[in-house]
Parts: sequence; C-alpha cells; structure tokens
Amino acid sequence: MILIVLDCMKPVTHKRIIEHELGGFGIRLNQEVPDITFRRKNGGGLNFQSSVPQTKGLDRDVCTRLLKEFRISSADIFLRGDYDIDQFIDVVNGDCIYLPALYVMNKIDQLTIEELDIIDQMPYHVPISGYHRWNMDDLMEEIWDALKMMRIYTKPKGQIPDYDEPVVLHAVKPTVEDFCNRLHRGLIKTFHYAWVWGSSVKHQPQRVGKQHVLHDEDVVQIVKKV
Repeated sequence: MILIVLDCMKPVTHKRIIEHELGGFGIRLNQEVPDITFRRKNGGGLNFQSSVPQTKGLDRDVCTRLLKEFRISSADIFLRGDYDIDQFIDVVNGDCIYLPALYVMNKIDQLTIEELDIIDQMPYHVPISGYHRWNMDDLMEEIWDALKMMRIYTKPKGQIPDYDEPVVLHAVKPTVEDFCNRLHRGLIKTFHYAWVWGSSVKHQPQRVGKQHVLHDEDVVQIVKKV
C-alpha cells in the first residue's frame, strides 16, 4: 500500500505528477488486475476470445497490431472484462504492480467548509491536520480497511479475552484454520473445535469447526483434542 501525502494548499496537479511518475515505473494505483489470459505460442497464429463486449477499442485486429510491436505472432488471448489498450499492454509486459493507495490531504485546518466539500469528492482520500492531529483515527481505519486486515482476539479457557494483542489476519475471508496457523503451524494438528464470540456467529458463543469464516474483532477460544 502507498500513502500519498498532499498539501491541501497546493495545486491538485501535484497529485497527477506523482501518479504519472509512479505509472512510469509500472505502479498502478487503485486498479484491479486485468482478468486477461495471455499465453505466447510457438505457432498457430492468434487465438482471440472475449466473454464480454469490448467497448474501449480492444479487438482482434488491435491486439494483432500491438503484438507485432512485441514481435509476437502466435498467442492465446482471453478477455474476461472490458479493457483498453493500455491494460492489454500491461498484461503483455507482465511487469506492472497493482497497489492500493490513499491520498492523505493535510492542512485541512487552513481550508473553508466549501473547499473541504470539494476535496470530499475525491476518491480514496482522507483529510487530516497533522498539526492539530485532526482525523487521525479515520486515517488509521482507512489504512486498516485498504489492507484488508482483521483483528482476532484470543481467549484462553477460564480467562478474559486478550484485547491488547490481537492476532492480525490478512486473508479476505480468513477461517479458524488460518487463525490457528497464524498462532502456530502445528496447532491445527491438535485442533478439535473452537468457541467464537462476535459478528460471525449467531449465538454468543458458538461452537465452530476449522472452516468457519471469521469476522473482524471476533474472539476465539481453541479447544484441542484430548
């Protein structure tokens, strides 16, 4: 993830300059990886397929001309989305990095309400005042959400949950098994079941297996085999 700190008092062109410079190094900000299958072949010509209509100018003839510049005459191409020429070139090059980014707009204490309303229309932005420490909690939450991290708390048997040192999971839909492996790789071998408190279960607590999907700030107690 990239945090780009911008001065609210400076022109918005600074943002575009930074994006352009990063783009030159193959860094794509807040973009999904194109769902394009591209495989070079030794022969057989160009096999072009698309599962959706292409409305951005990318078709078989365009791909053929583009690949000639790479000295590629035979390849399999399958598009699972509506993409443009630049996205296809990125896939052919195969050297782009797709990263989430947050634009941290600093010095909001020097802006008017009208100017703040304009900034609020920007996507992926967080307004703050570093001097006054305004909105720092929201910045931390935005970073947490962008990195898709979850806080899972442990609860030893007969004790209160440990809210001071949560187990941090990065999986999109982490399971109890992922939680066990995060604690110790060998723990899953002795796993019997788990008690879970939180939004991922209907009852508080609820007995679950290792494939149960956890939610942020769930509390988990592991029960081992006897």
